[in-house]
Amino acid sequence: MSDKVPTSRVVRGAEVGRLVAGRTARGAVLRVRMAGRTDELRDALAEKEAVRAAERLVTVLGGLRGAAMKLGQMLSTLDLAFVPEEHRDQFQRRLADLLDRAPKVAFDDVRAVVEADLGAPLSDLFAEFDPVPIAAASIGQVHRAVLSDGRVVAVKVKYPGIDAAVRADLKNLSFYVKLLPASMPMLSSKAVVEELRRNLEAELDYPAEARTQSRAADLFRDHPHFAVPDVVASHCGEAVLTTEFVDAVPFERIRELPDEERDRIGETIFRFYVGSLHTLGEFCGDPHPGNVLLARDGRVTFVDFGLYIHMSASDIRFERDCLRAAVEGRGDDLHRLLADRGILDPAAPTSPQDCLDYVSAAAELSLTDRRVTVTPEMAGACFVLAVDPRSGNFGAMTKQWLPPEHVFSRRTDFLTFGILGQLRATANWGAIAREWLYDTEPTTPIGRDIEQWRQSRTRSRGRSRPS
Repeated sequence: MSDKVPTSRVVRGAEVGRLVAGRTARGAVLRVRMAGRTDELRDALAEKEAVRAAERLVTVLGGLRGAAMKLGQMLSTLDLAFVPEEHRDQFQRRLADLLDRAPKVAFDDVRAVVEADLGAPLSDLFAEFDPVPIAAASIGQVHRAVLSDGRVVAVKVKYPGIDAAVRADLKNLSFYVKLLPASMPMLSSKAVVEELRRNLEAELDYPAEARTQSRAADLFRDHPHFAVPDVVASHCGEAVLTTEFVDAVPFERIRELPDEERDRIGETIFRFYVGSLHTLGEFCGDPHPGNVLLARDGRVTFVDFGLYIHMSASDIRFERDCLRAAVEGRGDDLHRLLADRGILDPAAPTSPQDCLDYVSAAAELSLTDRRVTVTPEMAGACFVLAVDPRSGNFGAMTKQWLPPEHVFSRRTDFLTFGILGQLRATANWGAIAREWLYDTEPTTPIGRDIEQWRQSRTRSRGRSRPS
């Protein structure tokens, strides 16, 4: 018998409410620099209150059962070696609890969802359908199947009742923020909460995801290094998303490849998730090892387009201008940019150095002009900054307000670095980032391949336009 997903907002919020009601958040001040300052992080986390605060964050967000696996996926990109050994088991138990919260759905329930959504018996829809899922997503699970024409496909099926469960979670989100405002500063404004709600609800919209993935598959068709599986529109619905099945190496096996190959894959991942924001104005906001595969032709395959973000030209320009100011050490200019955007509290005595420290710590890897091997410890340090910007010694930046349109770009940075840390990938990430920050020529073979592909696509599309 499958476990039922509770959908009542009251029931789903009660347990977490009991855990956190009446508690006050306690902070631990620490300064973290991405490229190697993990000893200070370890010392700070050795403080009892810092450990308790981090565990409390896991506890509260873990109460969002419909979204718990999403948080578990985020945290699972990290190696907890940066946590003091005496506290590591405690953290691991909390993370394991989150990852174990995914609903366990029996095949009969999966069959019922597919048949109801697509309007036909499973045997008429598919020549074969493996009852054992090959992957679990945050709101559904994936099965391998074969169409009547012989094509092998991947079928993502929503967990029964998950729509109502997630929406109940999101209704509770503001409640959780009020209870633990100091532990969740990125969610401390109503605008950001609404942006999170809008984007997480978008993940429930399989028809929209199908359209997005179909567009991405076309956008990157014949790309030398990226691959996106095509959507099989005839077998998609409100609760079912069917795509091409990719015969590929999973991430766990990618981690075992030689250094040179892992470096190549790491650079490709960095360019796809982080570079796309600047080069295309749109990006996949859900980097995760489970969404990265290595196809047999050597290209890196990306799946799961439920959280896909579009940014305006002015938003992209703001991101680039801030990063360039940080690269060049122009604290006064960075202070002006942040103030003009409304990020700084006018009443706070924020200095230009505070601004430089904050931006540099949050995105140091992209700003560092030397070869860096990303380690799990570095990714862990980045996580601490991502969930609590005040955890650095950033003075009056404690009152900063992050505009909602930039929440997911920071999330993407953090999660991408988590993947790179799992790979222990090495590159001059700053030199790569300069391609989109300064429009410089590519300095790597991958960059040159992509630029050649872009130019070829531009010429091809230009010829195809009617006169």
